[in-house]
Amino acid sequence: MALFVIGDTHLSLSVDKPMDIFGGWKNYMQRLEENWKAAVQPEDTVVIPGDVSWAMSLQEAEKDFAFLHQLPGQKILLKGNHDYWWTTKSKMDQFLEEKGFTTLTILHNNSISAEGVSLCGSRGWMFEQGQEHDKKLIAREAGRIRASLQDAQRFGEQEKILFLHYPPVFMQDSIPEFLDVMKEYGVKRCYYGHIHSHGCRYAFQGNWEGVELAMVSADFLGFAPKKIG
Repeated sequence: MALFVIGDTHLSLSVDKPMDIFGGWKNYMQRLEENWKAAVQPEDTVVIPGDVSWAMSLQEAEKDFAFLHQLPGQKILLKGNHDYWWTTKSKMDQFLEEKGFTTLTILHNNSISAEGVSLCGSRGWMFEQGQEHDKKLIAREAGRIRASLQDAQRFGEQEKILFLHYPPVFMQDSIPEFLDVMKEYGVKRCYYGHIHSHGCRYAFQGNWEGVELAMVSADFLGFAPKKIG
């Protein structure tokens, strides 16, 4: 069994949001499917930290969920800034159950034990350089990160891996509220997405205050799930 991650799949089987118009995204769904099937086995787990689908509702996202469901492995879905289909966890869980999407699980204010580690995460928040942070949104997301990490305490001494959609550090700017919670709960690894195209050159990867950060946007990874455990 293995653990993989890939963010920003931006599926659009039910809406007219072709990503092919962007550089590097040509035939991305075909490339994603081929790479996924070449690397992931049915017993593996794949985390998708946000921007899963362009759909505007759960019903509209059904074809995208079906596409993910037929791929090997269990998939853990987090919220991104473009996941407009996102609603309450109970409604999402009910929808996935009713449609028989048994390989899809929502991660929201909770944690999931898989492959011997605790999977935790939230959307996070993106700040603009030179702009004052939105303190209310950052405090809310810090609370959700804390809730997820706190929930993972029930899994004992397992390593807690944190997944965010937005980067907690960009260039040399960080969100201390998020890093403080990570350090409080002993997080040593954090994976994030959101950044694309020319922005990738500014994404921070490496050790920041004791936490290893890595970007996992689909186009940055060449539409191939990254094995992390």
